[in-house]
Amino acid sequence: MSDTQGGSSGPQVPGRERGAAEPGLPQAPLVALTPPSLAVPGSAGAPFVAVLPVADLPAGGMVRVSHGDLDLLLASVPAGILAVDDRCPHMAAPLSLGRLEGCIVDCPLHNGRFDLCSGETVRMPTTGGLDANGAPHLPWSPPGSPPKPEPAGLKAEARRLTRVRRLRHYPVRVVDGMIEIAIPLP
Repeated sequence: MSDTQGGSSGPQVPGRERGAAEPGLPQAPLVALTPPSLAVPGSAGAPFVAVLPVADLPAGGMVRVSHGDLDLLLASVPAGILAVDDRCPHMAAPLSLGRLEGCIVDCPLHNGRFDLCSGETVRMPTTGGLDANGAPHLPWSPPGSPPKPEPAGLKAEARRLTRVRRLRHYPVRVVDGMIEIAIPLP
């Protein structure tokens, strides 16, 4: 059984965690390591669930998979295969509808850009708001677009106080050609 594992749950086989193959065997898929500070709460020690054949995730591609009421984004980035919630950390739009360039995914709703590898916001959404550290950012308009009108009242206050959180990672491993994700128990 081949087993390539990322994340912080369980031991990793030396030389295999980054996709190394034994001589004469095909290259094992690269699995991105989960930064411990970005692990989904409860994912350490959570059971792994097979979600997709590795052959169905093209290099540089993204696929939405669902498990119960949990929608996840699998992405094949230069660092390897990783899994995050398929929700923009701003207003929950499906990131799987966006565009992926390297580790950076664009949200299709408000033009935010997020680094799937580091979990950080690369560009705040057009609506502005608070970044993950609580620093305020003003609304903006994409080049060539008319200025974004500023709403009044509670809508303006809600935009101003909306915090864009960091992306959280689910531990990933590949076993016998299947991508598995550690999903916390409810």
